[in-house]
Amino acid sequence: MTRTHRLFQLMQSLRRLPPPVTAQSLAYEMDVSLRTIYRDIDELRGLGAVIDGEAGFGFTLIEDASLPPLGFENDELEALVLGLRDVAVIADPALAKAATSALAKIQARVPPAQAHRLKHAVLDARRYWRPEPPRIDVGVLRQAAWDEVSVRFAYEDGKGAQTERGVKPLGIVYMDNTNVLLAWCHLRRDFRMFRLDRMDDLIVTEDSFRPHRVSLLRDYLERIRAEVHLAKDRPPSD
Repeated sequence: MTRTHRLFQLMQSLRRLPPPVTAQSLAYEMDVSLRTIYRDIDELRGLGAVIDGEAGFGFTLIEDASLPPLGFENDELEALVLGLRDVAVIADPALAKAATSALAKIQARVPPAQAHRLKHAVLDARRYWRPEPPRIDVGVLRQAAWDEVSVRFAYEDGKGAQTERGVKPLGIVYMDNTNVLLAWCHLRRDFRMFRLDRMDDLIVTEDSFRPHRVSLLRDYLERIRAEVHLAKDRPPSD
């Protein structure tokens, strides 16, 4: 970890952890020595960050002078809180952690009255049934979709049948009870959904399908919408 990255991570920890944050907690969080924490706190103060506290009492980030306040309407702020808290509940571990970190960043950059409103928001997200955890590194899969390169993985369907799949990853959808990959399947020569909790042994290939991801995803979503529309129009059976 570079020194610049470490200082950035320290700022994030000061935003995210309940204040005052002890140096011991910061050292454990960042896997560095206490001496490094004290030195980095002094460095951040020298760069303009207002950090209250001292050794033995803990530290509180009062103000980040390098970041200007953000302007949000109160309803916008409520929407952000609700959305990010929902992501923290339903998403894969890396994305859930990113949602919590993003919420801390927003709280550090809005005016004090809105920071209080954000911290004590009246909206929250709770799920009584969480999706099964993924077997793969979803961050790697997301990056493959952004890079527009095909991936391979082992897949187990609902009946327990095992297949090897090569697909063009188009997008990930977080549903009520499961999270799925939308993809173009080379084996089936058609669009398919794959549950993340049934995927194993993910391999990112060098087979690029750029710049077709957006158009393929649009076509797949149009098909899904058409199928949903037909299902709604179909008369109920006895």
